[in-house]
Amino acid sequence: MSDVLRTNNTITIARPWSSEMRTELVRKSIHLLIGLVPTLASWNFGVTVASLSAGILVYAYSESMRLHGYEVAVISKITAIAARRRDSGKFVLGPVTLGIGALLALVLYPEPAASIAIYALAFGDGLSSLVGKAFGSIRIPFTGGKSVEGSLTCFLAVLCSAYAVTGDAPRSALIAGIATVTEALPSKDADNILLPTVVGLAAVFIFGLA
Repeated sequence: MSDVLRTNNTITIARPWSSEMRTELVRKSIHLLIGLVPTLASWNFGVTVASLSAGILVYAYSESMRLHGYEVAVISKITAIAARRRDSGKFVLGPVTLGIGALLALVLYPEPAASIAIYALAFGDGLSSLVGKAFGSIRIPFTGGKSVEGSLTCFLAVLCSAYAVTGDAPRSALIAGIATVTEALPSKDADNILLPTVVGLAAVFIFGLA
């Protein structure tokens, strides 16, 4: 059953936990797809950059139209399904910042730093949010509600993905620690830009790519 909240004589029906999880699953499924970017870039860097840029512009146009009462094919429906309560009636920034974060990692950093940064965004941030929503019980102070369970998932996801790219466990663990601290910051949708930027920069120095 949904919870009924009464505030200032206004009754609001709160979405049940299962609905919140469905929303998060849709959001993070999109998030995880960004993990395909390094593979696509290795095939054709220019086409991948152009596709990301076009995707950001098309989504921004679609979201603008949605806010004015017009639906753009499938995009507007998916956006509405994936929108959190805090996004109600607003421009949903998540997909824009997600695309920008991946794009910045591609154009700013050499390999393997770019791939490490994008995998941190896709798997570290994506999986930590799902685990935190589903199983998080120990909240970390001053993080905006982030959980120990979610942060541990972020660490393990980034460690595994960085190690898969580099084969260097100690330095992958260092990067995973940096990613975990960065992901825990209460930056909301800005973490989609902050996380790959910080992780990519850290990877450049840690692996001596500068």
